[in-house]
Amino acid sequence: MTKKEKIEEQNKSERLELLYKKCIAELESIGLDLSQKSIGTISIQLAKRNNQRYGCCKQEEPDERYKIVNKVGRRKIIKYEKFNKHNIEISKWVLDLNEEIIKNTIMHEIIHCFPFCNNHGKQFKAYAEYINKKLGYNITRLGNKKEDFKKSNVEYEEKTYKYTIKCTKCGKLFHRNRLAKNFFRRYRCQCGGKLEFS
Repeated sequence: MTKKEKIEEQNKSERLELLYKKCIAELESIGLDLSQKSIGTISIQLAKRNNQRYGCCKQEEPDERYKIVNKVGRRKIIKYEKFNKHNIEISKWVLDLNEEIIKNTIMHEIIHCFPFCNNHGKQFKAYAEYINKKLGYNITRLGNKKEDFKKSNVEYEEKTYKYTIKCTKCGKLFHRNRLAKNFFRRYRCQCGGKLEFS
């Protein structure tokens, strides 16, 4: 990494921290206090890899009181609805977009820190709707990269993929740069259909 790239990354990191603090203050202004014991600790940083996703919230230290065990056939699936430590990572390219879009991404990831919100289920949607209504955000489950780049006056380069895979049942297309060993035997479409090269 060159000196220029290091300085650029440092600037992005500082901007991210500043916008995170703004988001926290806004949440506190509508009664959502993140310093509560029930939420745990939250840290935020730039993602180390250059991901395609906007961001992610990595959960650690599950709270045993919120353990759910589901049986699927012979297997037991253990899920936790509350964690004591949350590490938010925001992709570097997101920091090139408008402040509004960056804060929207940060808010989306902060919601994942609340109990029962580590997915995009009912509780996540309720928090998103409340924040959207009270603070004028547009928090959704998924972002629209093309639109966000356009709003930010940043040139959008369409990513090219090595493989295009198609579902034989519903026709949905999937794009991948790598394929796991025995990919077509191991994976199916969400509809249950078989996958093949397009």
